[in-house]
Amino acid sequence: MTGSACTTAPPAPEPGPPAEPPPSAPAPLTAPVVVERVRSAARGTDVNLVLITPEGVPAADLPVCLALHGRGANARVFLDLGLPAALTAAVRSGMKPFAVAAVDGDHYWVRTTSDDDPQRMLREEVPGWVTHRGLREPSAAFGISMGAFGALRYARDRPDLKAVAACSAALFVSWPDAKSRKVFRDQAQWEAEEPLRHTDELRDRPIGLWCGNSDPFVAADRKFSQAAKPEVSAFSAGAHNDTYWKRVLPDIVKFVGAKIT
Repeated sequence: MTGSACTTAPPAPEPGPPAEPPPSAPAPLTAPVVVERVRSAARGTDVNLVLITPEGVPAADLPVCLALHGRGANARVFLDLGLPAALTAAVRSGMKPFAVAAVDGDHYWVRTTSDDDPQRMLREEVPGWVTHRGLREPSAAFGISMGAFGALRYARDRPDLKAVAACSAALFVSWPDAKSRKVFRDQAQWEAEEPLRHTDELRDRPIGLWCGNSDPFVAADRKFSQAAKPEVSAFSAGAHNDTYWKRVLPDIVKFVGAKIT
């Protein structure tokens, strides 16, 4: 791995406005899939909040797994990938039920300006959003591509997570690779955020990793697998696309379900 030329990170931007407090009274979910627009003070914008629960199962007090989307998508992509059906099928086959909460993110799920901090949204706002709707606070995370980067970054701040699932993780083995994405402010920020550079902080987490052998990030994902020693490390035929993600999604749901409940 390329060594760092920077030894001191620049001062972090000032934090954004306070997180919006959730309403005091819970509002129970009434459908297996609920899509709402909510205001994120941490991101300085309205975002989609997509809540998915198994069909035929009471939603009240279910454990929650965060779902983080890839670059260019939003929280609704998990509906297109068939996550509601995969979750329901897994429960009907005997898995204990849990809920999934997906929200809109950007910038590899890291802060790039003082008024857009996706990780702060996950830590400070999402728990209130989901508990207000009768669910438990998130205790697992799952991400695809850029979202896998974000889920692994989130896990560094949440040593209590019961499961972290990374699919086609968009990781970078060097600063030139990361710089080409035009997301990170500088090399120092990338080094502070990149999961590959902080595998020692993740080894005690129950991690599952899935990646296609034709994925452009497969070399980086293999490096992560070697360093972090995930509990599940699944490399198989497939590319960085919906076809692969739909195929492995049932396995990811089962991995999370076995841990979160």
